[in-house]
Amino acid sequence: MPRKAPVEDYDDSGLEVSRPKTYAAGVPGVTTALRHSFEQMGARRTALTLLRVNQKDGFDCPGCAWPEGDHRHVAEFCENGAKAVAEEATVRRVTRDFFARHSVADLAERSDHWLGQQGRLTEPMVKRAGSDHYEPISWDEAFALLAGELTALDSPDQAVFYTSGRTSNEAAFAYQLFARAFGTNNLPDCSNMCHESSGAALTETIGVGKGSVLLEDLHRADLIFVVGQNPGTNHPRMLSALEKAKKAGARIVAVNPLPEAGLMRFKNPQRPSGVVGRGTPLADRFLQIRLNGDLALFQALNRMLLESDAPNAVDRAFIAAHTTGFEEFAAHVKALDWDDVLEATGLTRAEIAATLGDVLAAERIVVCWAMGLTQHRNAVPTIREIVNFLLLRGNIGKPGAGVCPVRGHSNVQGDRTMGIYEKPAPAFLDALAKEFSFEPPRRHGLDTVNAIRAMRDGKVKVFLGMGGNFVRATPDSSVTEAAMRRCRLTAHVSTKLNRSHAVTGEQALILPTLGRTEQDVQESGPQFVSVEDSMGMVHASRGRLAPASPHLLSEVAIVCRLARAVLGETSIDWAAMERDYDVIRDHVSRVVPGFEDFNARIRRPGGFTLPHPPRDSRRFPTPSGRAVFTVNELEVLRVPEGRLLLQTIRSHDQYNTTVYGLDDRYRGVKAGRRVVFVNPDDLEALGLADGETVDLVSEWTDGVERRAPAFRIVAFPTARGCAAAYFPETNVLVPLDSTAEVSNTPTSKSVVVRLERPDGGAASSTPSQGR
Repeated sequence: MPRKAPVEDYDDSGLEVSRPKTYAAGVPGVTTALRHSFEQMGARRTALTLLRVNQKDGFDCPGCAWPEGDHRHVAEFCENGAKAVAEEATVRRVTRDFFARHSVADLAERSDHWLGQQGRLTEPMVKRAGSDHYEPISWDEAFALLAGELTALDSPDQAVFYTSGRTSNEAAFAYQLFARAFGTNNLPDCSNMCHESSGAALTETIGVGKGSVLLEDLHRADLIFVVGQNPGTNHPRMLSALEKAKKAGARIVAVNPLPEAGLMRFKNPQRPSGVVGRGTPLADRFLQIRLNGDLALFQALNRMLLESDAPNAVDRAFIAAHTTGFEEFAAHVKALDWDDVLEATGLTRAEIAATLGDVLAAERIVVCWAMGLTQHRNAVPTIREIVNFLLLRGNIGKPGAGVCPVRGHSNVQGDRTMGIYEKPAPAFLDALAKEFSFEPPRRHGLDTVNAIRAMRDGKVKVFLGMGGNFVRATPDSSVTEAAMRRCRLTAHVSTKLNRSHAVTGEQALILPTLGRTEQDVQESGPQFVSVEDSMGMVHASRGRLAPASPHLLSEVAIVCRLARAVLGETSIDWAAMERDYDVIRDHVSRVVPGFEDFNARIRRPGGFTLPHPPRDSRRFPTPSGRAVFTVNELEVLRVPEGRLLLQTIRSHDQYNTTVYGLDDRYRGVKAGRRVVFVNPDDLEALGLADGETVDLVSEWTDGVERRAPAFRIVAFPTARGCAAAYFPETNVLVPLDSTAEVSNTPTSKSVVVRLERPDGGAASSTPSQGR
């Protein structure tokens, strides 16, 4: 199979649409994973890597944060995990000759898919002021350039230190320590754009901003809600956990505007029934909710529980012993308007009543959710209402029950635990001060949205990104790109090429780093790192492949060397931390609660579980010492006539902004990405047809027209009044100032759009090709 990077970019001229699938995984999942792996790595390298993924003595999959159980299969990976590994372990290389052939302006015109397919970065590169090309630079010169720009700032707050969730615990701890030793809390991260709403709501209501369940709790649950989440694409290994729960007798309720194949039926490729049989039907009930209707749904369920005559409808003993705010909550919910509920959800009262029957029949309930809940203006109230729902029947702090926000990036939760946060707790800063003998800054820093605003307004001059693809992960693309270009210097620690390298400040640096799959050898010998999964399990990750280039540095080494260049001699021994990561873990053990004896515990097979007081002992570290019932106002999101409510989504061939390929197999899309999924009834009402080409134009209160041109309409069974299209292509439509209350997360799931024929002319129609 070909292992050379593509020379030509793709277009959507070959786009084909067929009927969506009704199951996930199976033989096609296996063959697609292997084909992609062979194309990127070859057969021998594929075997060397995939057999080490998520093993206790192997490396953590960079694909997602889903946990591993105690008993692991020899092939402990999914299709998209295999793709993620293949992208990193590819034999393709981006060398200085590539940058000599391609100007920055040329790279800026390329697609995300083409950029990512070029391969691994191999040496530090610099774009100097006035130049349109990157050229090689030594590591010492690169650190000197970055240090010179940082130390020349009028204030440390003129710098931003961004982090993506692929960064290890050790690198994240060193990174936040460097930023604070430099003098700023400007530590935005990818969590600001995804599960910030979860953390805010859970911290307020149960005192811990993380989920309260472990993997075995899913296996023991009687009822599992999967809300605003597509595990078949985004967390495929979750399907195995749901299958196990089903076989143990659990019922599953899927709540989503889009029917998702993975929640219909799962053909587990590790079982004979998943290869030759029909697989396992997963969702017992599908509530096809309108976008932003989840708050109304859970308020309706809560009202019905309060009004129910069933003896187990409300756990009065738990409420009296462990909660506060119940009376105010109950009075508010009892006044709920049913007309508002039905309008907001698009469901019938009978559907909601039937779901109540599922609830009353279950003793142990888990509610799982992802970005379908977190990226709305009312995301935090919605998640608080889910906590209300669970508290009503004592479903937090007992086996088989609890809250389960499913994180995306493999260590996004660990990065936050390590201190990557723009609003650090005083206790954390006190511990840093004691451990390292310096006074960290106390003023809150910039989150992602506020960092973009500050760059736009000329208040931030230097941007340093530790992983990720900031330009494409963020909202309001034209505003974000203009903001980045106002910086004096932009620098990115990266494994592969992405669009952020083509949207630069006056000067730009590319700092290539080791990947998870690669050996990390420092002065004291081979090193390993650690990560925290979505359920608070911490385990080691050990790469085995030779580095993609002899010129790569680890993330830890990059941070430590930069810190020495910027800060000079201080009380912090950066050289010791670079030389031996055990030194970092010893520091962590004295700074971060739950990491006591870190170095010994992380060496145990499978790692260890972080404490979680609500889960472990029904202790709630809130100001009152109790879990908090909250009052959440329901505001029905009403869309003007002739408009639709758009959510941005992933295709099955991507992970966040990394586009592996051009197919969305489960939704029936092949060889293209510029599609918009619309309900056929809405198309008829709008006078449009399946196959037409339209521009997507977002409408918001600032009156600015944001346009994503040339999208093929795909008639699809989504909820009425709702539409969906892939990000990052549609991030341009999300206004920078349209954010969630409290969390400031961009509202990428609540974009009011109109579908407009290009130039206002006649429709451009193409055959529907099999639909």
